[in-house]
Amino acid sequence: MMYFEGKKYNVVTYGCQMNVHESEKISGILQDLGMTLVNEPELADVVVFNTCCIREGAEDRAFSNIAALKKCKAKNPDMIIAVCGCMPQQKQGKYDLKKKLPFVDIVIGTHNVNMLGAYLTRVVDTKKRVYEVVDTPIDLSENKTTIRDDKINAYVNIIYGCNKFCTYCIVPHVRGRERSRPYEDIKAEVKDLVSKGYRYITLLGQNVNSYGKDLNNGMTFASLLTKLCQIEGEFKLKFMTSHPIDFNKDIIKVMKREPKVAKCLHLPVQSGNSDVLFRMNRHYNIRHYNKLIKATKRGVKNVSLSTDIIVGFPGESEKAFEDTVKLLKKVKYDQVFAFMYSKRTGKPASILPNQIDESVKNKRLNKLLREQKFISKQMLNDCVGKTYNCLVVVHNGVTMGLTDGGREIYLPNDSNALENHFVDIKVEGIRNHKLSGVIKCQKSHQ
Repeated sequence: MMYFEGKKYNVVTYGCQMNVHESEKISGILQDLGMTLVNEPELADVVVFNTCCIREGAEDRAFSNIAALKKCKAKNPDMIIAVCGCMPQQKQGKYDLKKKLPFVDIVIGTHNVNMLGAYLTRVVDTKKRVYEVVDTPIDLSENKTTIRDDKINAYVNIIYGCNKFCTYCIVPHVRGRERSRPYEDIKAEVKDLVSKGYRYITLLGQNVNSYGKDLNNGMTFASLLTKLCQIEGEFKLKFMTSHPIDFNKDIIKVMKREPKVAKCLHLPVQSGNSDVLFRMNRHYNIRHYNKLIKATKRGVKNVSLSTDIIVGFPGESEKAFEDTVKLLKKVKYDQVFAFMYSKRTGKPASILPNQIDESVKNKRLNKLLREQKFISKQMLNDCVGKTYNCLVVVHNGVTMGLTDGGREIYLPNDSNALENHFVDIKVEGIRNHKLSGVIKCQKSHQ
């Protein structure tokens, strides 16, 4: 529409990588209308808030930041403010936004964000607000323009929704049931990204390991990885998020066998105590989880492990919390994302007995993070003498190799000729709390 030619836009993103990638698609929609990006919402003609409601803090921040634009809207009545994503999609979400933030022009959910361009046009033509939150699944063809911020890593959706219904989680209620994208569509997108020079392709889903279950064609996540590795080019495949009940030995075998599959795994445990996991409705116990970790470490050399942990879940005793600390010490994760349990109204966990006091949750979180900080220092020392297949990058004139898990290994500056290529790097030491190494093999394993 000609009205938007030369206008400026800004997208504010909250939440996970799924939302980050969704915002890249939103930018594509807005640029297709002829708009250009500005970094400050106050300077934009169109501001889109892509929201998250998994934790109360993210929702509060979104409400606060949207409300802060009320004065800008008063000074510039033509400014269009849109709110999309998980907040509006939850029950009562649309009505809460309509009541609390009446100056917002567009409120849509997770399933119809691809219609944003049409809704913007409607607002301009009719001078009326749009409040449309639908239950119909989004279009899985993914043939829309995507404006990607990262020049090395590109996100690719492979599955939407979740069937697990953890008692603390709102995702199945705002993202719907699992829906896998057709393999041919995924393959075409990955091929296009590789041809454009992206070196890491991250396959996204609330539970990527469930890929293919709804397609009824025999396709599994392990077979999807195997097929995508046959695409020509120099790249690696990452994936997130995995679920311990669906992650299996077939996937481990592919990680071990295929050089194009990154040697890193994000496997959320949430708690190191089986009773807590049962109340979370996670479908596995800690014994099962430990077996997966053991099999992964045994099968995939120098694998980088990361996880998510919730502290202070209802009924979490001091012993149950200490079980989580023990798990950290046993597994030795490279990275841990830890959060205090956030009570979400309407979710089963919100009415469980023995809710934990905020001060106790805060104390436990701080202890967990201190323990992980100590482990991280140990893990740094453990890297010395090991060899990693890394992507060579140059930042501000400094040359380094990036491991699949994201660690930086500083290299001699004369290695910059290999920028944007995968090479084997041997870690030789630690200087100023940072790894340093030398290139062992200049031939990529791709």
